[in-house]
Amino acid sequence: MTDDVKPAKTRKNVALLATGQALANTTQGVMLAIAALVGFQLAENKALATLPHAVQWLGVMAFAVPVSMMMRRIGRRAGFMTGALAGIAAGLIGALAIWWGSFWIYVASMFCFGAFSATAQHYRFAAAEAADLAWRSKAISLVIGGGVVAAFVGPEIAKLSKDWFAPFTFAGTFVALSLVPLLLIFSVAWVDIPRAPEEKRGETGRPMRVIAAQPGFIVAVLAAVIGWGAMVLMMASTPIAMVNHGHHFDDAAFVIQWHIFGMYAPSFVTGWLIARFGVLNILIAGLALTLAAAVNGMLGMDVFNFWIANICVGAGWNFLFVGGTTLLTYTYTPAERSKVQGCNDFLVFGAVAVFSFLSGWIQTGWGWYTVMFTMLPLIGLVFLAVLWLRLNPRAAPEAIRPGHAAAE
Repeated sequence: MTDDVKPAKTRKNVALLATGQALANTTQGVMLAIAALVGFQLAENKALATLPHAVQWLGVMAFAVPVSMMMRRIGRRAGFMTGALAGIAAGLIGALAIWWGSFWIYVASMFCFGAFSATAQHYRFAAAEAADLAWRSKAISLVIGGGVVAAFVGPEIAKLSKDWFAPFTFAGTFVALSLVPLLLIFSVAWVDIPRAPEEKRGETGRPMRVIAAQPGFIVAVLAAVIGWGAMVLMMASTPIAMVNHGHHFDDAAFVIQWHIFGMYAPSFVTGWLIARFGVLNILIAGLALTLAAAVNGMLGMDVFNFWIANICVGAGWNFLFVGGTTLLTYTYTPAERSKVQGCNDFLVFGAVAVFSFLSGWIQTGWGWYTVMFTMLPLIGLVFLAVLWLRLNPRAAPEAIRPGHAAAE
């Protein structure tokens, strides 16, 4: 393949993957705005309001390894299409759950959304495979940045469709959600990422326990776990806290809209910032933004406070997630990527499920300010881990050590 053809193919794949990520995250944007509210609406025990959202992340965890192995076997394109079918089913089951007033069928629909989300997590890994080492962080960043569309489209879908089947509030929203994966199937039909030769030969590389013992792997997973965990703690409790405090649903949707914007908009520069300042410095910047979010959340419960806090935690999530994903890709070989990616997502989204449930439990039992204080030790833990890796460059992956081309 000539040098001019390869970049053109890379750009096409990255653009298509970004489109797929945008569509997948549009459904996630809707869920961020309504999942806890629908749970609160259907649950007899209001402390279980965020349980369905937690079950979605349990679904991501449960399907993380199977999806990774499926994509190793049938390829990225077919894997993304298969996941979209789960998204269609999830939307229809969710609509029926609201129609029948069944909390537990709603929980089941969220588990199906978890299967759909598990495949969506692989867009960033597909981007890494579509690019060379020097451009890897930028490709990951741009594809994750495709989710910025969700900031505007997701909450708007929720607002426009929530009364389609009144008085069954949000049933129409789930019907609308079942249509989005159809567009996703069309967009990923043109993705062309060849499978690695090692995968075709069935090579698996080092044992997972050896890979997971690397300091770089531990810090990468920890950054993603806490980046997601802190974000979910705040985000999942925000709509409930706002509505309970007397704010209108449209205000909550506005805050979630800007939260999603904060999550994905930085992606258009995060890859370049990593290339310029190094991945560990970007992880520290993400922690600083997450800390700023917690502090702003403690300052009051006006719409402005919720707005600023959710923008900051979204941007912090972006730096931690893009940075953690980039760091992770330096810890494995092509033959090892399927099992490492599956293991990473299993650990990350298992933790996210726990944080999502804790968010509703803490918010219902102790209130918004306790949610904010809970974030502080998590931020401190990751800061110490990143600082240790920065002060011990020999323990870091070779690609980010001083003097390496990818670290400059």
